[in-house]
Amino acid sequence: MNKIELLAPAGNLEKLKYAVMYGADAVFIGGKHFSLRSRASNFTLDEIKEGCEYAHEYGAKVHVTCNIVMHESDLGGVVSYLKSLEACGVDAIIASSPTILSLVKQHTKMEAHVSTQQSVINSEGVKFFEEFGVDRVVLGRECSMEDIKKIRAKSKIDIEAFIHGGMCSSVSGRCMLSNVMTNRDANRGGCAQSCRWDYRVFVDGNQISDDKSIFTMSGKDLCTISYISQMIEAGVTSLKIEGRMKSLHYIAAVVNAYRKAIDEYYALGSVPNMAQYQDDIYQAENRPASTGFLAGDVTIKEQLFSREYTTPTKDFFGIVQKYNKETKEVVVEVRNYFEPNSEVELFSRFSGRTKIKIGKIFDMRGNELECANKPMTLVKFTTEIECFQYDIIR
Repeated sequence: MNKIELLAPAGNLEKLKYAVMYGADAVFIGGKHFSLRSRASNFTLDEIKEGCEYAHEYGAKVHVTCNIVMHESDLGGVVSYLKSLEACGVDAIIASSPTILSLVKQHTKMEAHVSTQQSVINSEGVKFFEEFGVDRVVLGRECSMEDIKKIRAKSKIDIEAFIHGGMCSSVSGRCMLSNVMTNRDANRGGCAQSCRWDYRVFVDGNQISDDKSIFTMSGKDLCTISYISQMIEAGVTSLKIEGRMKSLHYIAAVVNAYRKAIDEYYALGSVPNMAQYQDDIYQAENRPASTGFLAGDVTIKEQLFSREYTTPTKDFFGIVQKYNKETKEVVVEVRNYFEPNSEVELFSRFSGRTKIKIGKIFDMRGNELECANKPMTLVKFTTEIECFQYDIIR
C-alpha cells in the first residue's frame, strides 16, 4: 500500500519551505493567475520554480491552484500559463473549471486535480470526472467518513480529502454572501468572509440578539487528526490541510502534528500519542475546531455563533538560525516582540516542545538589549537546551 500523502498549504515561498521542512509530502500554492485567495502572497513564476526545486530536492511535490470560476474574459493565456507552470516543475494543477482541467490534460504532462470548489460528494460525481480524464478528485468537505469510505471503494482514481482548516458556512465554493455584501467575488479569490462578521439579529424590527454575545454564522474550523487511521484504512490518497493565508507558525505546528500521527500509525498500526498531537495543533490555532461532517450531519456543536471564545494560541516571536553546543549560544531571527528573563517554549520538528528560559538578550555586536523588538533582525542569548536551525520559539 502506498503511504498516504500529507498535502500542506503555502502562501509564500518561506511557508512552502517550512511546510516541506516540517513534514509535508506535497504543498499547494497559488500563482499570480487563475487562483483563489487573491489576497495571499501568490507566487511569481520564478518563485514557483524555486519552490519546485526546493520541494523536489526533499522528495515533495508542488500543486498549483488554478481554481477560479472562469469567465469569458479569462480564456486568453490559459494554455501558455499552464505550459509555463510545467516548465517550472509543477506536478499538478488543481482546478474547478472543466476548461482548465481539459487543457491541462491536452497540453501538458501535469496531473489534473478536481478542486473542492466542484463540491464532489458522491461516487457518481467521481466517476464522471474519472471518465473526463482527470487524475484526482478533491472531495467536498460535506462528506462523512462513511461517505468517503464508500466513494473510495467505488473509485479508480486518486481521492483527496480535507482534514484541517477553515469550513465554509455554505456548500464549499457556492457562497455568494461576499459578492452581495461587498462586491468581492468569493469564487474568484476575493472572499470577504462575511459569515465571520459580527451581526445583530432582528425579527420584525426588534433586535433579538445580545450585544454582549455578537452573532456570527460560520462553522468551526476543521480538525480531524483523530480520523487519521480511518482515512488511511479507507485508502484515501491524500490528506489536505487548508490555510494558505495562515502564519508560518501555524503551518509548521499543524503539518508536524499530522506528520507524526501518520508516521506513528504506519509504524505501530495505531496512534498512541494522539492526545499530544492534538495539543500540538491546539497551541497553533486561533479559532475553535470540530470534526465537521466526518461523524455525520453537523449539529450546533460544530457551529460558531458567538465570538465569546478563547484559545491558547502561542505568540510566535522567533526562528532559530544557529546554535553553538559549546557556548550554548543561540542566534534567533526576531519576528515579534519579546523580553529578557522570559520563560518560553521551543518548538522543534526534531525534539518537540521544550520549555526554555531566556536570560539576557544581545544584538550581534554584543550590546545588551532591553527587549527584542525589530522584526527580521538577529539577536542572541544562551540556553542549555539544544536548538536546531529553523526551530520556532513562541
